[in-house]
Amino acid sequence: MVQKRLLHLRVPVTLDEEQEIRTKARDTGLSVAKYMRMVSLGYLVPSAIDNQQVEKLLRINGDLGRVGGLLKMWLTNDVRLKISSKAEIEATLVAIRTTQNAMLDAILELRNKKTNT
Repeated sequence: MVQKRLLHLRVPVTLDEEQEIRTKARDTGLSVAKYMRMVSLGYLVPSAIDNQQVEKLLRINGDLGRVGGLLKMWLTNDVRLKISSKAEIEATLVAIRTTQNAMLDAILELRNKKTNT
């Protein structure tokens, strides 16, 4: 049986604190009341931002896998996949580096958000 919440607590906060609490609650996908209740009772509050970053990293990782697979096919010496120029290899390597940099940026962004909370 779920117990109905009938009591309300008042917590004085500054305008900055209120905004920060509302932002953190929104970032977790929780109402302010549920967020404050979970934090106050010592529960681990899931972060929607963390989940978004993980999804972003997974997409980038998938891109890297596809680019790596293409490069591997090129290197098998299959006549149908013959590399026509050195520029194609260089373009593929640039794509890999770009994707790696995007992944690194996403990881650093996630780490910075964790550090600032």
